Amino acid sequence: TVSSIRALPEIAAAVGDRTEVLFDGGIRSGQDVLKALALGARGTMIGKAFAWSLGAMGEAGVTMGLEIIRKELDVTMALCGLKDVKEASPAILRQS
Repeated sequence: TVSSIRALPEIAAAVGDRTEVLFDGGIRSGQDVLKALALGARGTMIGKAFAWSLGAMGEAGVTMGLEIIRKELDVTMALCGLKDVKEASPAILRQS
């Protein structure tokens, strides 16, 4: 079977601008968020990361978990030369 991240570009292309594609499946870091956005998602869900943070430290854990993901996203964008998530495209994933 195909993983959700591998299926994402084809799904995003198929629906085009008719609806927003939200990606949920395997988001654990800011890097995962940027990859999903680059492959066509309009946004991401973070169910397991949220649940783990809540279970570990309650409300403060969720706040900390979200902040970690946001900071990872900021650093990853900077390393890719991006200033806005709207600039994300598959081309950033092919750089070596």
